[in-house]
Amino acid sequence: MKFSKTGLILTLFTVTGLQAFSQKTASGKIKAEQVVKDMQRVADWQINKWNTDGYKYPKVDWTLGACYTGIFALGNLPSNEKYLDVLIKIGEDNKWNTGKRRFYADDYCVAQTYSQLYLRYKEPKMITPFRALADSIAAQPHTEPLNWKNNIAMREWAWCDALFMGPPALSYLTLATGDQKYTNTAIKLWWKTTEFLYDPTEKLYFRDETYLNKKEQNGQKVFWSRGNGWVMAGLVRLLEGTPAKHPDRKKLEKLYKDMAGRIVSLQQPDGSWHASLLDPASFPIKEMSGTGFYCYALAWGVNHGLLNKKAYWPAVEKAWTALTSSVHENGMLGYVQPIGASPDKVDASSTEVYGVGAFLLSGSEIYKYNTK
Repeated sequence: MKFSKTGLILTLFTVTGLQAFSQKTASGKIKAEQVVKDMQRVADWQINKWNTDGYKYPKVDWTLGACYTGIFALGNLPSNEKYLDVLIKIGEDNKWNTGKRRFYADDYCVAQTYSQLYLRYKEPKMITPFRALADSIAAQPHTEPLNWKNNIAMREWAWCDALFMGPPALSYLTLATGDQKYTNTAIKLWWKTTEFLYDPTEKLYFRDETYLNKKEQNGQKVFWSRGNGWVMAGLVRLLEGTPAKHPDRKKLEKLYKDMAGRIVSLQQPDGSWHASLLDPASFPIKEMSGTGFYCYALAWGVNHGLLNKKAYWPAVEKAWTALTSSVHENGMLGYVQPIGASPDKVDASSTEVYGVGAFLLSGSEIYKYNTK
């Protein structure tokens, strides 16, 4: 049978539409069971990739640390404990250590999952090494300016990605130990980075000092989708360890709501966000790491009563459709921008472990919403 090019496009569009529709009930609500199946398919592909080809990065690497957060979220859902076994094996392989660069936020991203595992299993060895490091982090003066020079990233949170890597690691350690010192340190350093990199007019974060005066092809400021996704996902995870009566709680919530409103206004018609937030036409393809972190952060806000569900849940559903439509038949998540520091090209074959983490985090919050 022969198809015209137009006919083929229409056929593919119809199939995609049917796949998206099949995830919803007659009332339009996403099926929780289908969400879990999608999460399992993506996680299974990634774990099988590790088992067959080995790990592309050291098991303490930030890329994997971001992925582990999503695997934990899946493993924490009912009847999915086998995914936690994967993480426990990784933790044992790491001897529950973080990376070698002690004050480099990327190198202790993995510790947030250690603390989450501790909260479930109460094994002191899971947090003992990081607690010693966190004590030394809290004891640092943190008085250096955040100008992008002299290897500042090795000592301070001088780039926006660090707001996903560092604050949640400290925040979850507070939940694990009851010591508010760790979250207090995270909040203090959060505001230091925010003062330097946050644009209150655009309600977005620059990646680091080198981007403060750069422009996109259309003349707009350079705001990287995944970079701001790191921030929003890090912010909601920081909030999880911030008590309701903490003096900074309302200020953090206001920042979150301001960013959420701005991010939703930049969502593309297909539910995704492109690599460049303010110049999507120059990067005209959907990008799933930023989309995944936004979907997660927005769904979390609805689930925790910070965002109005009528105003924000449609954006979450559209984002989830964009995410699930990017999963290959074998379970590989495509359209994930490679490692970088700014907007860049992406295609269907682009995948990375942190994209998997973002996908699974999103699915976990959507599952929670649909099982209330």
